[in-house]
Amino acid sequence: MIPEQTASFHVYPLGDAAIVVEFGTAISEDVHKKVRAFAAYLEKNRFPGMIEYVPAFTTVTLFYDPWMVSKLGKLDAYQEIVHTIQQIENKVEEIELPEARLVEIPVYYGDEFGPDLAFVAEHAHLTIPEIIDIHSGAEYLVYMIGFAPGFPYLGGMDTRIAAPRRSSPRRVIPAGSVGIAGNQTGIYPLETPGGWQLIGRTLVSLFDPQRQPPVLLQAGDKVRFVPISKAEYAAYKSHP
Repeated sequence: MIPEQTASFHVYPLGDAAIVVEFGTAISEDVHKKVRAFAAYLEKNRFPGMIEYVPAFTTVTLFYDPWMVSKLGKLDAYQEIVHTIQQIENKVEEIELPEARLVEIPVYYGDEFGPDLAFVAEHAHLTIPEIIDIHSGAEYLVYMIGFAPGFPYLGGMDTRIAAPRRSSPRRVIPAGSVGIAGNQTGIYPLETPGGWQLIGRTLVSLFDPQRQPPVLLQAGDKVRFVPISKAEYAAYKSHP
């Protein structure tokens, strides 16, 4: 039996055709860099039987074809994958990640585009202008993309403006809605249901299947929200 714990990560099965590689149990920039480095290595060094990988906050889930993998050596498919992952551990540590890209997102805060802005302000015992200043004054790290195509989970929000999810989720949230849930903020790329507190909206398209790549933001990007007026929002809508 090959050990499933190393100095860098812990692995465990997810069904009979996937394995989870865990780099830590807490969300942090250090763990995030390890996740990105591992994903970057897999992207450039695919092996027979590998189907796809899915990076998350602290893990990378690797999906594989058990039949193809079992032909690589004398071990069963799962143990063969564990062995393969352990062999690349040192190589992953040598991966140099590109410098973070900064993406500015123009946002109109409040009114019909941010129906929960007043609630967030009341919950935080702050004024609406203070909420906008705090939210737009930070630089956020894209930890992962999930929930819906292009939905960025952003870290780095000031805890002063943290707010609970809505007790009753909305059935429809317009694309571009900017929300807060707990200590996180994010942007809905598509019209979907959701329970985050909505504080504003952007007309920047986060997901376009006709674009290459279709997703605007990637894990590792930095995001800054830029407050705009209603007139600027209308002008952007006319000339995106």
